[in-house]
This record gives sequence, structure tokens and C-alpha cells, in this order.
Amino acid sequence: MSTLPTLPDDWNTALVVVAHPDDIEYGLAAAVDRWTSDGRTVTYLLATHGEAGIDTMDPAEAAVVRAQEERDGAVEVGVDVVEFLDHSDGVLEYGLDLRRDIARVIRARRPEALFCLTHRERFAGGGTNQADHRVVGQAAMDAARDAGNRWVHPELNTDDEPWGGTKFIAYANAPQPTHALDVTGHFDAAVASLEAHRQYLDALGEDYPSPRELLTGILTGGGALTGTQHGVGFEVFDL
Repeated sequence: MSTLPTLPDDWNTALVVVAHPDDIEYGLAAAVDRWTSDGRTVTYLLATHGEAGIDTMDPAEAAVVRAQEERDGAVEVGVDVVEFLDHSDGVLEYGLDLRRDIARVIRARRPEALFCLTHRERFAGGGTNQADHRVVGQAAMDAARDAGNRWVHPELNTDDEPWGGTKFIAYANAPQPTHALDVTGHFDAAVASLEAHRQYLDALGEDYPSPRELLTGILTGGGALTGTQHGVGFEVFDL
């Protein structure tokens, strides 16, 4: 496989927007660790608390557990700001409410780059993507435009000034990536970040692959896109 162009590098602040705790940790966290190690500022925004993600745990309890696991995982890759919206896990709906809530955080954080999981129907490797991931990915793209227009969601004007300085949005784990990033040297941090989701992973059963096994496959596959040991592929859209 031929290597892809390198992910755009002309930014210093980024917001990662996903649906659930643990979404970031399946590869994207390795890129986050590279960026924070380089001195860039990365913050996380999750649309839900992942409360529907543990079959054996009541959603009210799972929401607390999974949110803390996400905070713990974020620390492993240099992220100390993790915010949550109050949308419902498993039944996220694309619409103005979700766009507005993401736009509010974009205005507050003023990122130069946005990162999400792929909003396509399939992941790299062919696995079927979840509805929540697809919804959040599309809403984040649209919210980036909303954030720069004071007449869209005018109720936000009492909080922060519009922000139109986000240069691009990039989707990790995309089936047809356009760019890639070398994350060699950040594998162990990515593993530690996923390992922080202990109760969630334990609930998946003994047959579920370990974080190290999962990320070996994901990041080695990404390395084929960069011609290095480990990499992450992205589908990039200019804004």
C-alpha cells in the first residue's frame, strides 16, 4: 500500500468530539499523545456518558464509572479537559440540539482543528459503524460551521463570540483515509489510555482482545499508511 499525505500540521489547539467514553482510545489516542507531547492543546468533548455500554450495570452507575474511566484515559495521553454533553447513549439523534451543543463548546474552546471517529457506515477494516458515531461525526462537521455564524443558534451569543477559525475536521478509523500520521513511539501511552477503561472492558468478557492486542492491529495497519511502525489514518475535510 502506498503512503498517504501527512495530516495537516498548521494548528496548535484541537477539540476531539466523539459519542462515548472509549471511542478515542481505539487508535486516535496515540495521535493525541503525539500532539500533547509536542506541546499542543487537546481537549475532549463526549456527547454521552456511555451509560448504555455495560449490560450488567445500571445506566446511572455506568454513566459515573465510564465518565471517570474516560478522564483517567485522557490523563495517560496528556489531556486534562474532558467535557460531557447530556445526550442519551445509544439513541443519539442528528438535529439542531446536538449541533447547538457542540457549537457552544467549539465557541468556548476555539479549536483550530477538530477530530472525530469516522462518520461513514463502515470502519477501516470493514466493520459496521455504530449509529451514535455516525450522528456525532456529521453533527460536529455542521457545528463547526454553526460556531462561526452568530445568526445560527443566536442563543449562544450570550456565552461566547462566534468562532470560525477551525481549519479542518479529520475522522479517524475511516474506511478510505486521505491523510495519515506517524505515531511511532506513542503506542504504550495509547495502550495505557485504553486500559483505563477497566470496568467497561471487563464487561465485554474474557474472549475480548486485550488493549495491547487491539491496538497492535489498529496502529500497525495505520503504519502501512505512513511507512512507519505505527500510524493513524484520517479522512480530512477542509472547513
